[in-house]
Amino acid sequence: MKNSEIKFLVQLDEKNLPKNIQWDATDKEEGGMEATKSISLNVWDNLNHSTLRIDLWTDDMSVAEMKRFYIDILGGMGQTILNSTGDEFMAEEIKDLCDRLVKHVNEENKKATK
Repeated sequence: MKNSEIKFLVQLDEKNLPKNIQWDATDKEEGGMEATKSISLNVWDNLNHSTLRIDLWTDDMSVAEMKRFYIDILGGMGQTILNSTGDEFMAEEIKDLCDRLVKHVNEENKKATK
């Protein structure tokens, strides 16, 4: 059996807010720590039948990047639902939500550039 490891290194400021986030994984194409602006980690808690979440982002991540990040996460979750359960209805509902959110963000961006 193969083991795979994912590592996160989070440098905190004096208020314990993320200042720098780096990550590495044994199965990543290029080895070594790599900088990122945000991570979102979800873990299923078998004991309590609930989801534990860790969401971290640095202060240099823009609002637009944050919105794009979460739309991408939702889209990936829709694909995972389809792949893991075959539930086309849920996958399509999530895709439709992502499409609406992309439209909303694009409209916001148009207003901001006027």
